[in-house]
Amino acid sequence: MLAADSVDEQIDCGHGRVERRTCSVLGDLSLLDAPGQWASLQGLVRIQAERYHKATGASEREVRYYITSLKPDAARLNAVIRQHWGIENKLHWVLDVGFGEDLSRKRAGHAAQNYSILTRIALNMLQQDKTCKLGIHGKRLQAAWDHEYLLRLLGVQN
Repeated sequence: MLAADSVDEQIDCGHGRVERRTCSVLGDLSLLDAPGQWASLQGLVRIQAERYHKATGASEREVRYYITSLKPDAARLNAVIRQHWGIENKLHWVLDVGFGEDLSRKRAGHAAQNYSILTRIALNMLQQDKTCKLGIHGKRLQAAWDHEYLLRLLGVQN
């Protein structure tokens, strides 16, 4: 096993679990066949995550690999990767609660991808609207019931 240039460990407690994430970064790219073909490649990253669920006593382990254009700073990369997944999870939650995305059964052709693009456009429009104090789901209902509100969202009417 190669020695990492930088290693960082973070432990988080919350939501009924304890998670330890160890980030190891390898900045020596000489073992790659053609590292120059990867624009701005600075390192290879390995995240080892171990979660302990307090309620059940169950543990789970996961290893994920990344490439990075950032300098091999494990502490920074550990935080950046964690932040990325936090943002991704928040977006997924909003899309699932506001649009029922997990219940969608669109499978034919490009339907799922097209619907995903449209829901993100709609989500952006709803999030930018500050005239209504409702959540995303409530704003969707309001737009369905109130044509003036819908037209204002679409920018057709003031």
